[in-house]
Amino acid sequence: MSFTNVAEAVEAWIHGWTVSRGAAEPAPQPWGFTVDVGLPGHVVRHVLPTTDEAAIRKITETTTAAGVWLKAPVPPETLESWLAPGWSLAGGPGFLMSAPLRTARTEAPTETADGYRLRTWTRAGITRALVRTPDGAFAARGQIVVTGATAVVDQVETDPAHQRRGLGRLVMRTLVAVAAGAGATTGVLAATPEGQALYEAADWRVLAPLTGAVRS
Repeated sequence: MSFTNVAEAVEAWIHGWTVSRGAAEPAPQPWGFTVDVGLPGHVVRHVLPTTDEAAIRKITETTTAAGVWLKAPVPPETLESWLAPGWSLAGGPGFLMSAPLRTARTEAPTETADGYRLRTWTRAGITRALVRTPDGAFAARGQIVVTGATAVVDQVETDPAHQRRGLGRLVMRTLVAVAAGAGATTGVLAATPEGQALYEAADWRVLAPLTGAVRS
């Protein structure tokens, strides 16, 4: 399958994201979804699959509790202009990205030529990939959740001391292979500007901006 519009991709992303983060099932709203996250500073998250200025203004005007987040496929400068007092952008620009998942990729090695070691495991529907240095320190990681025909990649990161060594690509290749083997045909993720280059090199494409805001 492939997404027919941005709203469909956002919906697929938030359903996989909640599994990945151990959050509650997204509760449907007239304008999108509300998710109970349950963390200090991130209690609830509202997710809008479309560019709905009226809904964003109403949500931010009527929300006074701290730790409420909002995510929408809107550029940062636009979203910021719609926020009520007390709200601010959460982080920099973000991007909703997608790619077809190809089953023909070769299986990732468990050890690289320079001694990095890769381990993967799956629990509660989440597959994690961890790369460690030859002496066992953290180097890179990522995880993926398969929800039917789609898979959501989450929390891919590489330690700054180990960047530009192909570890991010190794993690992505590993996760995509697992998801494709489980029957997923389309991947979706939320990227930072730093991650965007990694994903584009692996043939992912930007579908829309994806910007966050938080009530302080």
